[in-house]
Amino acid sequence: MEDSQIITLYIRRDETAIVETDRKYGPFCRRLAENILAVREDAEECVSDTYHAAWNAIPPEEPRSLRAFLGRIVRNLSISRWRAGRAQKRCGGMEVLLSELEDCVPAGETAEEGLERRVLGELISRWLDGLPAEDRRLFIRRYWYGEAAGALAEETGRTANQMAQRMLRLRTSLRKALEAEGVDL
Repeated sequence: MEDSQIITLYIRRDETAIVETDRKYGPFCRRLAENILAVREDAEECVSDTYHAAWNAIPPEEPRSLRAFLGRIVRNLSISRWRAGRAQKRCGGMEVLLSELEDCVPAGETAEEGLERRVLGELISRWLDGLPAEDRRLFIRRYWYGEAAGALAEETGRTANQMAQRMLRLRTSLRKALEAEGVDL
């Protein structure tokens, strides 16, 4: 079923929207949640919560890309669940990803940093646009989708060590690009 048809089901408040969403995007949402949480049961709950959030958001929202819309929701819910679990000393796969990025992305969650976060997002997007396609794809798969570096290495015919070095070079490049724009790290 096409995304526009699924969105129409949400707008009509037809519960088949959830079934069709799960049929088309369930594996994607589960993989994304599992990459972050590393616990299948927690990932399943986040996927269910994602469908509930989509049900509540559509309408009034009508996403242009249902996949991106669901990906953002499941990722945010998974990160929130990971943080809650981490506070209880139950760490998952997201800790490694965040620790790798902490040197090149500033932390901070105060209200006045909202605009700065938007600008930071635009700077990172511009940096990503300047990368070769393969580097951009690998960086996004590693740091947005949370895919394991070892799996990326295997898929590209490299060793885990080579992939780790490549990710280090990309993070260093990001850090230098942000510093050149005056971002305090």
